[in-house]
Amino acid sequence: MPASRDTLFSALVRAMRRFGRRRPGQWEDMKPGSYSYGDLVKMALALGRLLTRVSNAGEHVGILMPNMAATACLMIGASAFRRVPCMLNYTAGTEGMQNACHTACIRTVVTSRAFLDKANLSEEVARLRNIRLVYLEDLREQFSLADKLWLLAYALWFPLRAVPAADPEAPAVVLFTSGSEGKPKGVVLSHRALLANVDQVLATVSIGPEERVFNCLPIFHSFGLTGGTLIPLVSGARLVLYTSPLHYKVIPELVRERRCTVLFATGTFLNQYARNAGPDDFASLKYVVAGAERLAEPVRELWRGRFGIDIIEGYGATETAPVLSVNTPEDNRHGSVGRLMPGIESCLTPVPGIHNGGELHVRGSNLMSGYYRYDHPGHLEPPFSDVGVGWYNTGDVVDIDPDGFLSVVGRLRRFAKVAGEMVSLEVVEDIARAASADAMHAATSMADLARGEAIVLFTTDSDLTREQLAAAAQGLGYPEIAVPRRIKVVESMPLLGSGKVDYLRLHSMSAHAT
Repeated sequence: MPASRDTLFSALVRAMRRFGRRRPGQWEDMKPGSYSYGDLVKMALALGRLLTRVSNAGEHVGILMPNMAATACLMIGASAFRRVPCMLNYTAGTEGMQNACHTACIRTVVTSRAFLDKANLSEEVARLRNIRLVYLEDLREQFSLADKLWLLAYALWFPLRAVPAADPEAPAVVLFTSGSEGKPKGVVLSHRALLANVDQVLATVSIGPEERVFNCLPIFHSFGLTGGTLIPLVSGARLVLYTSPLHYKVIPELVRERRCTVLFATGTFLNQYARNAGPDDFASLKYVVAGAERLAEPVRELWRGRFGIDIIEGYGATETAPVLSVNTPEDNRHGSVGRLMPGIESCLTPVPGIHNGGELHVRGSNLMSGYYRYDHPGHLEPPFSDVGVGWYNTGDVVDIDPDGFLSVVGRLRRFAKVAGEMVSLEVVEDIARAASADAMHAATSMADLARGEAIVLFTTDSDLTREQLAAAAQGLGYPEIAVPRRIKVVESMPLLGSGKVDYLRLHSMSAHAT
């Protein structure tokens, strides 16, 4: 696909001109009222201009804000004025945020007192070292009469002239990996990469002005940014932004009240929404798209049985902005994550001990500009893999069938070598779900002198036994070696802000498993 010549800001302006400056109710968040495209352009210009008072051109600026229209406009406005917005994960704790700031050389963080107070984050943020906190409430007070005249008499009429010349290859945003396997990496995504991925998705799944998207996934996560925010922005779909995916009872009610037609979420969250929803809460939904983690078959069956909705599963990575593949309503192949997006090249390399598929390497216009790493802060490491420069190694073992549909066998780091055999920990989790569909399960491994590695299953089902797991494995056709020997019951499963299981925390808990 041809690379976009837009930046996020010019894409916003283009959408305003295409779908109408004053179209009411284009975006909503949990504040009273709603926003038209004209309102969004106005907010992006004003916030971007204010940011120039507290930062320099090219500076990496942390953004610590909830899912709100102002957050998205702050990000777009920052990049329009040649600042690099770095979206901080406010669920990562002080250490996680400090590591992210170190990795991307962030010295200034923009946040909100009201948000910090409401989210009980004030003490955690106050412990950040060598960081200047800039509060949005204070910034807004600095918007002078001269600024208002600039905005109303010039910038709103000539928005693309009011900002520096655009460069699609410039960094549009820095997102941070979850850190579930170590220190978080800074993923630098250009305007070109983000907008290319939007175009790829819209060429595959029909989303337009008639749709209303509900997004509760955090904007600091690539799924919430591209799927839940930028796709509605470019396509003209209306957008409802909600502040947290964890409000399992509230979200189904909001989807019903706002008559939303598209819902993006992880499988973990979809399971909880379905169990807390009334029979009519999801009647308006046309598309329910699951990503960021493997979709459990019991969750798919729950949605189909209760609401008559067939979940569409996709697959991606932060490094690819993020969507690599997705099923479609017309061709939804269960057990797969769909076909690769248009314009993405792929290569499978063999993995010793694994006979189905290979390690997936990709390249395309949606690929990141590179990494920032904790050990080399601020130094851009361009993408490369064993296949060559400009390729990204997903680290996932993938099988591609003759029709081009991808099936994710498992993440390479999430295989255990048990008695010389490679066992996918995701297969172990499938077995657990088959044995106990209503509970949450996650598998990890630990060193074992006799067998090399031993599988540890964490579960919220206090009654789950190894005999039940063995019977489920036999029913699914999985070998006995995939049945975990150690079961650890937990009251609740530790989750990251993105909704994924916190495997790093579970791995540290494995040493105490019995």
